[in-house]
Amino acid sequence: MNMSTDEQVRYSDEELQEFKELIEDKIEKAQKQLALYENAYKNGSSNDTEDTAPTFKSFDDGSNTLSKEANSQLAIRQEKFIRDLKNALVRIENKTYGICRVTGKLINKERLKLVPHATLSIEAKNKQK
Repeated sequence: MNMSTDEQVRYSDEELQEFKELIEDKIEKAQKQLALYENAYKNGSSNDTEDTAPTFKSFDDGSNTLSKEANSQLAIRQEKFIRDLKNALVRIENKTYGICRVTGKLINKERLKLVPHATLSIEAKNKQK
């Protein structure tokens, strides 16, 4: 019994190369963004009013803490995003990129362009709800 040729089993090497370039570009941008978040929560604001307006110190400390926490959370999410993108590169190397881990079918190309680290087709994702 031969398989029908109209259903693709995997993306071609050329298509995988396109996705690889897209993902590498996203990783580069994500790492720059991560550096900004980390800088913000590790160093705080460099133009602090701490030494010039001691009466507002407690207010500033509160907002700095909130800002540091928010930036810390953003950094954690960014690190996960970068890890997911790097895992997608591994799947490209293994030529398993773009194959839904539930249905085994190819994930729509447009979905992968929007969410290049996706491992589920829309069909499989909707079944999760």
